Amino acid sequence: MKNAAQTPTTTSRPLLWNTHHDQPQSRRVEVIALLNRELADVLDLKLQAKQAHWNVKGAQFAALHELFDEVAAGADEIADELAERAVMLGGVARGTIQSVAAASRLATYPAEALASDEHIRALSGALARVAHSLRNAIAVATTQEDAGTADVLTQASRSVDKLLWQVEAHVALEPRSTEPVKSLT
Repeated sequence: MKNAAQTPTTTSRPLLWNTHHDQPQSRRVEVIALLNRELADVLDLKLQAKQAHWNVKGAQFAALHELFDEVAAGADEIADELAERAVMLGGVARGTIQSVAAASRLATYPAEALASDEHIRALSGALARVAHSLRNAIAVATTQEDAGTADVLTQASRSVDKLLWQVEAHVALEPRSTEPVKSLT
């Protein structure tokens, strides 16, 4: 158990380091917060994909075991880009497990899932929510006139869309839900 000396205090001021980046500080603060929200979701997605990778069972085991590991690797690459962009802007990337647990907006992964279809549905839902959130983040970055961040988010969105397509392909012939994806914002 941590004692008070080990627990860092939080402050309401944004943590920025000195940089010659030409964007105004107020814009950078908002965009860094946006990037850290997306980072939390993507890191949660990575861990959900690993949960599926480790626990999937069924006739499609070999293919899904490999695919879920690819999803985790893809999420890891996306997280790295998001985190590095936040730091480029003079911010701090918030990627600790504690930060992710506190900030992720994804639904809790069904830890008891075993069957391949349970993992496919859970991971598809997480991927769809991340994709939706990234598209919303692109709009915010564009409004903030931060083309660099919008570009990073656009690439992340394309990557997540591809991963979603690859996972959903395993259930593509099943009836489609008419429920819209729930917004994370």
